[in-house]
Amino acid sequence: MKRILLTYTFLFVLGLLTVQAQRTLNALDNRDRYGNQVDPSTQPDSLDNHTDIQSPPPKLYMWKVSENLGNRTIIPADTTALNFQNTNLVDGMTGQYNFLGNLGSPRLSRVFFERQGDDPTIFMTPFSSFFVNPDQAYFTNSNIPYTNLTYYKAGNKINGEERFKSYFSVNANKALAFGFNIDYLYGRGFYAKQSTSYFNAGIFGSYIGERYQVQAVYNNFHMKMNENGGIENDGYITRPDTMVGGRKEYEPANIPVVFERAANHNKNFYVYLTQRYRLGFKRKILKEEAAKNNIRQTFAPTPTPTATRIRPNIGDSLATDSILLAEKRIQSDSLKLDSLKSDSIGNNVTLANDTNYIEEFVPVTSFIHTFKIERSRHRFHAGGEPDKFYENSHYNAQGASRDSTTAFSVKNVFGIALLEGFNKYAKAGLTAYISHKYSRYDLMNKDSITTDRFTEQEIFVGGELAKREGKTLHYLVNGEIGIMDKALGQFRVDGNADLNFRLWKDTVNLIARGFVTNTLPSFYMRHYHSNHFIWDNDNMDKEFRTRMEGELNIERWGTNIRAGVENIKNYTYFNRKSVPEQYSGNIQILSATLRQNFRAGIFHLDNEVTWQKSSNEAVIPLPQLSLYSNLYILTKLAKKVLTVQLGADVRYFSKYYAPAYTPAIQQFHLQPSDDQVEIGNYPIVNIYANLHLKRTRIFVMMSHVNQGMGTRNYFLVPHYPINPSLLKIGISWNFYD
Repeated sequence: MKRILLTYTFLFVLGLLTVQAQRTLNALDNRDRYGNQVDPSTQPDSLDNHTDIQSPPPKLYMWKVSENLGNRTIIPADTTALNFQNTNLVDGMTGQYNFLGNLGSPRLSRVFFERQGDDPTIFMTPFSSFFVNPDQAYFTNSNIPYTNLTYYKAGNKINGEERFKSYFSVNANKALAFGFNIDYLYGRGFYAKQSTSYFNAGIFGSYIGERYQVQAVYNNFHMKMNENGGIENDGYITRPDTMVGGRKEYEPANIPVVFERAANHNKNFYVYLTQRYRLGFKRKILKEEAAKNNIRQTFAPTPTPTATRIRPNIGDSLATDSILLAEKRIQSDSLKLDSLKSDSIGNNVTLANDTNYIEEFVPVTSFIHTFKIERSRHRFHAGGEPDKFYENSHYNAQGASRDSTTAFSVKNVFGIALLEGFNKYAKAGLTAYISHKYSRYDLMNKDSITTDRFTEQEIFVGGELAKREGKTLHYLVNGEIGIMDKALGQFRVDGNADLNFRLWKDTVNLIARGFVTNTLPSFYMRHYHSNHFIWDNDNMDKEFRTRMEGELNIERWGTNIRAGVENIKNYTYFNRKSVPEQYSGNIQILSATLRQNFRAGIFHLDNEVTWQKSSNEAVIPLPQLSLYSNLYILTKLAKKVLTVQLGADVRYFSKYYAPAYTPAIQQFHLQPSDDQVEIGNYPIVNIYANLHLKRTRIFVMMSHVNQGMGTRNYFLVPHYPINPSLLKIGISWNFYD
C-alpha cells in the first residue's frame, strides 16, 4: 500500500510539473523579436486592456512500437465511440474469451488463432485484459497537454465492480514528450471469495528527433485475486429446485464454494527502452513535398497487413483531422506554387533560388538498440483446503499452501538497418540484428526454506525485410535463429503482406500471414515447484508449428473474411491432472471467420462468425461455432453534435468440453476424467445505450438480460458461473489543456 501511495504522489507531482512546464513554454511564445516578454494587454488588438488568449487547436497522434526492434506504428487516438460499452468486458469486444465471471479474472480465448504465448510467464498470460506488454503501450505527441479519464462501474458496494483509468501526456517541445498512466481495478464479485484488486502505474517518454530517436516505458503491476475454486454444485445454477431448500433461485453470495481462504498474488515490473541513431544526407526539396513527407511520417498509420476495420470509427479522431487539414493546406500551396512557376518562367526567374525550396534530412542507415529488464513474482497462499482436492501435497500436508516463484530477465537487441526509400532503388528496408537474453528463475526447494535457482541464456541472430511505404503493396518478413545455450536449434520465421487496390467504387485489401517456429516450451512449462505440483521436464522436445492464413477485406461492403490452417508437432499443454504434457504427433487446426456488417439508414447489424476444427479434440478442445451479433440504431441528434447508439448484442458458442481452471497454478487445463462438463449452447444478451458528445463518451448497459431463461447453463468455465443480470455504466473524458 505504501508503494501505491508513493506512486500516486509521484505521478501527481509529475503531472503538475509538466503542466507548469507547458504553461511556461506557452508564455515564452509571448515575446518580441528581442526576446522580451510581451504583455498581451498592451497589444493593438486588446479590448479594454484585456484579451482572451485562445488555446491552439489540439493536434496529436499516438503510436506503438514493436518490442524487438522498436519500429513505430502510428495508431488513431482513443476517441472511438462505437461499441464503447464493450471496452471493459473480460470476455472481449466480441465475447471470444472464457473467463471465471468476475472483472479481471483469468481468461482464455476460444478462438485458437488468437491465443497468446507464455510471455513473460505463464502466470501473467491469463490476464491479458489488464496486463500490458511493451508493444501494447501507447506513446503520444501533441501540441498541448492531453489527458484521458475513464471510469467504469457496475453493481453496488457489496458485489459490484469498478475500474478507473487515466492517461496523461505532455510535450516539452516538438520532439520531446512524456507522461504517465494509471489503471486501478476492483471487482468485489457476486459469488463468495472471488474478489480481484489490480493496480498498474507507469511512466513513459519519447524523443523523436531528426537523427536520434528514443522511446522508454516503465510499468509496475500489482495484482491480487481471491480464489474460490468454483461453486460446489452446478445445480445451484442449472436446477435450483433440486437443491437443499428447493428454491427457484439462489443468491450468488449464498451459493457454497470450494475454497474459503485462497489467493493468488502477481507482481510484475519492467523497464523497456528502444533507441536508434540515423545517418543520412540532406537534399533540397519543394515545401509541398516536405509537407507531404511530414504527414506520412507523423500522422499516417504505418501500413501493416493486419485485420482492417470494416467500419470507420465515429469520434473526434484528431490524427485524422490533422491529416485532412494538412492535405488542404498542401493543395492550396500547390496552386500558389504553380502560379509562381508560370510567373518565374515569364520573367526569367529560376526556381532554384525560390524560397519554396527547403532542405530535408533523408535517413539512410539506423543503428538500433533495444533494452528490457523485467521481474515477475507469483505467490499462491491457501488455508483449509478440502481433502483430496489436490492429488499431492509435497511441502505441507495440513491443508495449507505457501507457494512462490520469481522470474528475472534482461534482454538486449542490437541492430543495423538500411532504410527504405532513401533513393528510387531502395524499395524495401533491410535490418540485421543480434539479441541476448539472460533469465533467472527461483523455485521452491524441498525444504521449503531455500530456493532452487535456474539460469538460462539465449542468443539469436536475425533479420527483417520490410516494405512499409506506398499504397498498393506492403510486406514484412522477420526471421531469427538461435546460436547459443538454450536458443541453440530454435528458430522463428514469420511474415505478412497486403495488397490494396480499387475495384469499381470499393477498396479491396488482400492480406496473407504465416509463420514457422521451432521453439522450446517456456521455462515454467519445463520446471515448477509448489506444494501440490512439481515438474522438471528437461527432456521436452521443441514445439514445431506452421501456420498459413489469408484475409479478404472489402470496406464498402462491410465484409471481412479470414481463414487459415495450423499444424503443430509436440504440442505442449496442461493435461487432465493439471500437469504439462507433450503430444508427440501432429495436430491440425482449421479456422475461418466471417465479419459481415449490414446497414439500412440508421439501422445496423454487425456480425462475426467463427468456425474452427481441431483434429484432436482430446488435446485441443474447441467450439466449432462462435458468433457475435450486434443490432443497433446509430444516429446524430442536437444539431449533429450528439452521437447516439442504441442496441442489443448476443454472444453464443456451440457446446464443447471447455478447459477447466486450477487455482494452485492459475492455469486452464483439460477437464479431469471424472468430472466432464459440457459448456456452451447458451446465448448471452446485453442491451445498451451509447452517447458521444464532443469529447465525452457515456454508456449504460444491462448485461446478461436473459438470465434465468432457457437452460440456465451460464458457465464459461466448468463450475464458474458468470454474473447474473447487471447494470453497468461508463464514462470517458478527453481533455486538451
